[in-house]
Amino acid sequence: MSCSSCGKSNGLPRGCKGNGQCGSDGCSTYPVFDWLANMSLPADQEAFNVVELRFKNGRKEFFRNDEKLPLTLGEALVVEVDSGYDVGTLSMSGELVRLQIRKQQQTHRSDDFPKILRKASEDDMRLWEQLRDKEDEALLKAREVAQRLDLKMKFSDVEFQGDGQKGTFYYTADQRVDFRQLVRDLAAAFKLRVEMKQIGNRQEAGRLGGIGVCGRELCCSTWLHDFRTVSTSAARYQQLSLNPEKLAGQCGKLKCCLNFELDTYMEALEDFPNTKKKLHTEKGVALFMKMDLFNGYLWYAYKEDSSEWHKIAAADVKEILEKNKNGEKIPSLVEFVVEEETVKEAKDVTIDSQDDLNRFDDRFGKRRNKRKKKKGGQGQQKKEAGGTAVKAQRNKPSPEGSSGTNEAKRRSRPRGGKRRSNRSGGNKNAGDGANG
Repeated sequence: MSCSSCGKSNGLPRGCKGNGQCGSDGCSTYPVFDWLANMSLPADQEAFNVVELRFKNGRKEFFRNDEKLPLTLGEALVVEVDSGYDVGTLSMSGELVRLQIRKQQQTHRSDDFPKILRKASEDDMRLWEQLRDKEDEALLKAREVAQRLDLKMKFSDVEFQGDGQKGTFYYTADQRVDFRQLVRDLAAAFKLRVEMKQIGNRQEAGRLGGIGVCGRELCCSTWLHDFRTVSTSAARYQQLSLNPEKLAGQCGKLKCCLNFELDTYMEALEDFPNTKKKLHTEKGVALFMKMDLFNGYLWYAYKEDSSEWHKIAAADVKEILEKNKNGEKIPSLVEFVVEEETVKEAKDVTIDSQDDLNRFDDRFGKRRNKRKKKKGGQGQQKKEAGGTAVKAQRNKPSPEGSSGTNEAKRRSRPRGGKRRSNRSGGNKNAGDGANG
């Protein structure tokens, strides 16, 4: 199901211009599934009169439905705000809103929330769409003014109110910025009240959206709205290399997905021995190098010879540590080393060979050479077979009385050159005789 902004114009797709305001609730950010919709309320309990509305780029707020309007998911509504009114779409209603308010730890009563004025009319929607079209122009204008005033700030998004009386400019900055002159210039240019709102790098990435290294849309722009602290210890517990380029997301901070599987890794590490402890053997002291968390192996190397690593199972390491705790030393780590399985080495394919434009030609050229060699070998075999047959024919004994005749004919037959000269001479003589 598609809305008007997802349709086609003159047979060509226009693409979605909803930016989180899709009327069909099919391509919006932070979609909600009402799993309490089919559950009936007790007879003495009234339906919760607070609903959740979604605005541009996933911004959501709660409003109360005092007029008891029959509402449907994705419907455009005109709501009350501090100065004037705004237009949003319904994203959640019913008892699920009560749980959402409790989850966000909001202590407001239902009377404290602003109210819904009416359903959006055609005039409201027309004005709202006109304001949405002006947001890109306002964003470029804000960047030009900030550059002219030499302000160290980055504008990422602009959101106009549904009545056109207010505009919110979202920006990021590393330091405190004095934007008083900027606000005056923008208010004079667009004839509205300007509000500056500073957001973080994660919020900026969530509002703008994008594709992550996993090939999917960013979590912060689709479903993740609770930004928790991510530290480098999460990467250490998961045995990841501490490479900032690989651990950082599009916002420049550590990826939020590093926390997704951290609890599972922490539980798996409980079955492993303490890697900070050393293994004492008669040959020397062994230090921990790395581990394979999925297969349950650890690698140790002697302090004197760190180039040679020994692969040991986690259970064996625990046994060695227990012996060391009792004052015993094992002879060597070789007794506990796990034998490596012989794996067929794969052909090394470098990036340069993959990007080579002639890689297919070389492959086909090798095939052609193989075919030529094959055909050449078959031809050589045929030649050899033919020569053998001729030799056999020559060596075959002739019938009686014919051997002498054949030998006489072979001796009397002239050579190739003389025979051609004789023929030419004979023809010449014949021609002279005819002329004479």
